[in-house]
Amino acid sequence: MNNSVREKAYRKLDAYIEESNRRKTPERYAILDAIYDIKGHFSVEQLKEKLNNAHFPVSRATLFNSLKLFQELSIIVRHNFRDGTRYEAYMTDEPKCHQICNVCNKVTEISIPMVVSAIDNHRYKRFRKEGFSLYVYGICSSCQARLTRERKKENSKKKNRK
Repeated sequence: MNNSVREKAYRKLDAYIEESNRRKTPERYAILDAIYDIKGHFSVEQLKEKLNNAHFPVSRATLFNSLKLFQELSIIVRHNFRDGTRYEAYMTDEPKCHQICNVCNKVTEISIPMVVSAIDNHRYKRFRKEGFSLYVYGICSSCQARLTRERKKENSKKKNRK
C-alpha cells in the first residue's frame, strides 16, 4: 500500500475532525488503517473480521458511521454490486470501471480509456463531476467455459438416451 495515499487520508480525517470540533477517536483511525490494509473490495463483515483479528473490535454502529463519514470525505468508495454493498479505499482520483460476472459475481477492475476520456471531456450543466464508477455486467470466461461444458455434457446425455 502506498503510504502517501494513507497519509493523505489521515490528513483529510484530521482536518475534518478539527474543523467540526469532533473527538479524535482511536476507533476511527483503527478502521481507517484496516481499510487501507485490505486489498480491493470489502464488505462490512470482512472489515469487522479484520478489526476483530487485530484485537480491536468495534460495534456495527461505529463501523457504519465511520464508513459513511469516510465516504463523505472521499477516503473510500461505496459500490452496490449484485451480491451486496462493497467498499474500497480511495487510492487516486482515477475513475473506476468494473466488469461483473452475472454467474459468480466476480468483480474485476478494467481500463476503458475512451469512456474515461468521454466523461472527462463532457461539459456538465450546473454540475461539478467529482468522479464516476462504471459497471459492465456479463459472464466471465471461467463461467462461460463451465456453462459450455455443462451444456455439452447434457447434450451428450440426451443423445445417449435416444
